[in-house]
Amino acid sequence: MSASAATAFVKEDYDELARKLRFIITDIICGAGSGHIGGALSLVEILITLYFRIMSVRPEEPRWSDRDRLVLSKGHAGPVLYVTLAEKGYFPREWLPTLNQDGTRLPSHVDQVQTPGVDMTAGSLGQGLSCACGIALASRLNKRNNRVFCIIGDGESDEGQVWEAAMFASHYKLDNLVAICDYNRMQIDGTTDQIMDLEPLADKWKAFGWEVFDIDGHDWDILFSTINKAVAVKGKPAMIIARTVKGKGNALVEAKVGSHNIKVPDKKSWDEYLDACGCRYDLPYCRGE
Repeated sequence: MSASAATAFVKEDYDELARKLRFIITDIICGAGSGHIGGALSLVEILITLYFRIMSVRPEEPRWSDRDRLVLSKGHAGPVLYVTLAEKGYFPREWLPTLNQDGTRLPSHVDQVQTPGVDMTAGSLGQGLSCACGIALASRLNKRNNRVFCIIGDGESDEGQVWEAAMFASHYKLDNLVAICDYNRMQIDGTTDQIMDLEPLADKWKAFGWEVFDIDGHDWDILFSTINKAVAVKGKPAMIIARTVKGKGNALVEAKVGSHNIKVPDKKSWDEYLDACGCRYDLPYCRGE
């Protein structure tokens, strides 16, 4: 499915797009020799839904002042944003295999200076929601009607700054802000319940004054309807807890803690990761091997 064909929702087409983007994410990470594959693959349906069904954007005018914004706070998941932006037409697909290479415009962690369509540079984990709050407040002060979306990680939610930002957003009634937690229940050193148990996560966000939705983060219909409900909330910010599967769609990394970051030392390993996608696609670029 091309960007131009994405106005109407046909489940089979979107399923195919998700499989293709997961294959490309796997390929470009393997080409880079390493990368954060697990948290990129878990976000595919969410990113597609936002950019192809929800957000008001102009790929031909990436800095359009009235565009909706996306802050990818878990910036190490950059590959999923890059493939989505390329599919949407923000930049040539030929950039994709340069991921994290010298001179690339697609660094490991997203950078708004380097990459057309990236709305906020990702710093240390925990900072993105604060940035999203600032963007949302600025939009209100400038009397703009655009929406601000922020994707945070569940492991990232161990950071105290996330909860400071949660208080800020609630206090200032930032109802133009929708946060999405990629709740795949795994982080770099183990499962989230082992490292720092987040439950009861929904109750915590409610206690901070947010409207909360708890959903399957891979279901097209639920994602679309819930994001629209979150956008419609008035008087307070909204949090969508999206229950996802880390490494989804790749048999070598799916639902495995070790999928946070992979090393790909040789062509044999590269091919094994691609085979684990369970599908093959002609790549929209030439890759060096």
